[in-house]
Amino acid sequence: MIALLQRVTRANVVVEGAVTGAIDAGLMVLVCAERGDTEREADALLTKLLGYRVFADAAGKMNLSVTDVAGGLLLVPQFTLAADTKSGSRPSFTPAASPEDGRRLFDHVVAQARARHPVVATGQFGADMQVSLTNDGPVTFWLQTSAK
Repeated sequence: MIALLQRVTRANVVVEGAVTGAIDAGLMVLVCAERGDTEREADALLTKLLGYRVFADAAGKMNLSVTDVAGGLLLVPQFTLAADTKSGSRPSFTPAASPEDGRRLFDHVVAQARARHPVVATGQFGADMQVSLTNDGPVTFWLQTSAK
């Protein structure tokens, strides 16, 4: 599983003119399932994501997690993160999970996040989404867990 997380002051997702998810300060996370991923990788990614220290403490050091600061978490499905871009001028999406597996694993991450974190909003799987955010820093990190 892949997560591209950005520390934000605000973020939202719009589908067909309606906001489907919005947060104030926290993390906007693009989430992608790869072929072979299971709930095990999804759970590992979520644990890492919730504990990843990207928020400043009193000394200005990145020592606090989204959990520590009770920030918002906006989860957005993004299968293109699994693109193979090594050759040619068009990406291959062979490394991405099938749409069925991708939806199942994204829904799993969302359900587990809602059970573990107070503020969780989402994009919509398979939809044409417009994502807006104000990246704070800018701070952006790539997290990945691999199937064993």
